[in-house]
Amino acid sequence: MTVDVSPASYRDAAGFVFRRSGELYRQVNASFRDDFDFFLSSGLYDELAGEGLLVPHDEADLAMAASDGAYRVLRPRLVPFISYPYEWSVGQLRDAALLTLDLQRRALRRGLTLRDASAFNVQFVGSRPVFIDTLSFGRYEEGRPWGAYRQFCEHFLGPLAIMTGREPRLALLYRTFADGIPLDIVAELLGARAFRSLGLWLHVRAHAKAQRRFGNAGGEAAKRTMTKAAVERLVEHLRTTVEGLKWTPAGTAWAEYEVEHNYSDGALAAKRELVTAQLERLRPASVWDLGANTGTFSRAAADAGATVVSMDVDPAAVERHYRRIRGSGSNVLPLVMDLRNPSPALGWAHQERMSLVERGPADVVLALALVHHLTLAGNVPLPQVARFFATVGRSAVVEFVPIDDPQSKRLLATRGAAPHEYSREAFEGAFRECFDVGEPTPVGDSGRLLYTAVRKGRSERDRGSS
Repeated sequence: MTVDVSPASYRDAAGFVFRRSGELYRQVNASFRDDFDFFLSSGLYDELAGEGLLVPHDEADLAMAASDGAYRVLRPRLVPFISYPYEWSVGQLRDAALLTLDLQRRALRRGLTLRDASAFNVQFVGSRPVFIDTLSFGRYEEGRPWGAYRQFCEHFLGPLAIMTGREPRLALLYRTFADGIPLDIVAELLGARAFRSLGLWLHVRAHAKAQRRFGNAGGEAAKRTMTKAAVERLVEHLRTTVEGLKWTPAGTAWAEYEVEHNYSDGALAAKRELVTAQLERLRPASVWDLGANTGTFSRAAADAGATVVSMDVDPAAVERHYRRIRGSGSNVLPLVMDLRNPSPALGWAHQERMSLVERGPADVVLALALVHHLTLAGNVPLPQVARFFATVGRSAVVEFVPIDDPQSKRLLATRGAAPHEYSREAFEGAFRECFDVGEPTPVGDSGRLLYTAVRKGRSERDRGSS
């Protein structure tokens, strides 16, 4: 049977993730035997998995191991969609940080500690953060500082500070600094803001100075000792600092789009009915809602039974969407994504973090009031838009906004003319190169048209798996 070790799973000697004949497994190496047994016997695994805070696993036969030196083989429950911190809203990163601190607090109570605090160890199942690295928990040793403190600050606290204090799009720095945003850069970006909060002063500015003083080798810092109570106080102080970082998602046109759009009440109601009817007909298991804004139609797709990834370029709109569904159990994952420059493959050998395209295709792509933005404002020709949709979706529900629509005119106000051919005929011709396109349906009295397109060579009922 074919064995493929995950390219993102090379950093930890305790074990790694692999696929055997397409099925996902995690190998626990013999070198981590004592820590892993203690983790299970402590009751922490049962507590966290039972509360939905840690991805649960089943035991697999040891014969399924990918290499020599295996102690256990686990079959973890799959996460529907892998996302990354540079795609999260402020609220998502904040909740992932608080989850990490909560796990460390619970671990300490049972004689364990988080050996690392990478933001990449957290995923979202819909609107709920969940920890995915079972092997991050090791025995706590009395007197040792929290070894993951620096990593937590560079992966969570620092990024949150600059996203809330400066600009939420600075999360894209994660693309450059795969091991977390260095604290000296965070301190420079914050400037005087780093002095307004004792927590930021201690955990960012003073921490950055200590790093410069001692260097990566540790120096005298490596000789420090901390009691367990001191580690617990550190975790609590970090939690208070994270909770104190606030951001109001406002000030952008698209965050207000849900109430400031160009549809009449009748046209908007017709659009909802049309989209819902198409989703019920296609019966997708997975939907990508591209240009989703605050997620009205993402939630409609989830109500129709789909697992939904909801993407928009505007951090404020995504944050509003996340706040609306946070804690609701919704099967919608909101993400910040610029479709003109979507997340690339990153990390060692470009294989640690998947590109957006590698994480598809979805059964259905929703592209509602989006194409005119890509073509008229983004300069992407219609044939390339169609090819992209055919790459990331097996089927598509696409809204065409004509050139004389008020929104199209707004996009062209400073340009004078469309950068590429843009008409109903050009739209249909481009999409028919990749899709079998049905007859359009008018969206109420808006002048807009809704199309359903099935990728060539695939029937509507042949959904496959995402």
